[in-house]
Amino acid sequence: MTERTDGQSLQELIDRHPDLVGYFYNESPGLNTRSQSGRFPVPAEFSNWRDEQLAWRESAVIFNQTHHMPELYVTGPDARRLLNWIGVNSFGNLAPGVAKQFVGCTPEGYLIGDCVLYPHGDDSYELVSSMPLLNWIEYQASTGDWNVDLTRDGNTAENGSAGRVRFRYQLDGPHARSIFEKAVGGPIPDPGLFRTFTARIAGVEVLVLRHGMAGRHKAYEISGAYADESAVHEALLRAGAEFGLVQGGMKAYYSAIQESGWIAGPVPAVYTGQALREYREWLPADGWEGRWQLAGSFRSDLIEDYYTTPFELGYGKLVSFDHDFIGRQALERMSRSEARRRVTLIWNRDDVLAAMGSLLEDGTPAKFIEFPLADYATLGQRDQVLVNGEMVGLSTFCGYSANERRMLSLAMLDPAHAEPGTEVVVLWGEADGGSRKPRVERHRQVQLRATVAPAPFAYSPQSTGSAGSSRR
Repeated sequence: MTERTDGQSLQELIDRHPDLVGYFYNESPGLNTRSQSGRFPVPAEFSNWRDEQLAWRESAVIFNQTHHMPELYVTGPDARRLLNWIGVNSFGNLAPGVAKQFVGCTPEGYLIGDCVLYPHGDDSYELVSSMPLLNWIEYQASTGDWNVDLTRDGNTAENGSAGRVRFRYQLDGPHARSIFEKAVGGPIPDPGLFRTFTARIAGVEVLVLRHGMAGRHKAYEISGAYADESAVHEALLRAGAEFGLVQGGMKAYYSAIQESGWIAGPVPAVYTGQALREYREWLPADGWEGRWQLAGSFRSDLIEDYYTTPFELGYGKLVSFDHDFIGRQALERMSRSEARRRVTLIWNRDDVLAAMGSLLEDGTPAKFIEFPLADYATLGQRDQVLVNGEMVGLSTFCGYSANERRMLSLAMLDPAHAEPGTEVVVLWGEADGGSRKPRVERHRQVQLRATVAPAPFAYSPQSTGSAGSSRR
């Protein structure tokens, strides 16, 4: 949890802003301004984001994940029991060698966050990413009767010169396996998606997760002791030279979302409800939960309308009622009705070109469409999806794929309009000329036609196989 720099709690922030949606829409500074003292030492581009995107489809790309994701280590006799109480996942097969996309919800069944859970033994677990979920775990551990120890490892901007506990790299693309085998000096196992094994690179033992971040091929997330980062990284680059390995910057990294189908960073559903008041009093006002931004053509007076469920995000298969957990009763009720479905939207080429062309015309233009990521808020982009003028869902992360030569967005749509091939309209831009966020220029709303497609998405004929679940 972020330490309070102003002594204020999240609840006090909420009390000061009765129009909470208005605060996040207009006034919240956003997560990207959190730290002025440290910057992530990964450039936006190593070469250019177009070639870096193409690499995960045509050759291979390596992403440096070491610096931007927070981590939490949970150890002790009650570690497994605590996490099983928080997570919607079944722990029936959880053991070293088996990782989980770990999902935590409120008592009302709405999502707080999701992250990757590594078990290192019955009493030792590592959780990677999702600050809201890590905060929720820490709160449960500190306020309940649990015999556990917690160690927080903030991102590099927060830790400064202290560095990280572990480094983390993602190796993805059709040549990823060949590169990895050359780096380790021999064949590697194929334990299956979200399974782990250990290997040695440059004399260093690393933990390897079979997990795809972007491409449609076998991919590997490689982690180890932070002091060994340079040795492992250099060995991977040497091994990848003959296979066309490309280093991916942060622009390409975050733009992988559109192809992978992962709706990242849902608005944590912690701002309402008496049951969570003590939690809001525990959280700092200047933490992640107080600095999100909302944006887009969807605007509600109720923050609850921005909450999501595991079913809407495509996590229905992860929800298991084989154990008691926070939110179980609510999720059992939700499971008996149809939820919005996660889909990909392919934006109409002519409409996108017209919106971009408005920048070269007189009058107020459409909202600028930035490449490769068109989002203009910190994880809170929500645009209305319309059919015959009626809202049928929400479009979220949007951007350009050089692999598909298309503008894509991820969306949650009512089942009646979620079948592939369905024609819908994305309402692009904010009402009344736009919000007061510094990144938002004066603009007008425009309607962009779009076609529903599956998520994960791959249209190009050379895109074969099943995509791994992406994250962060």
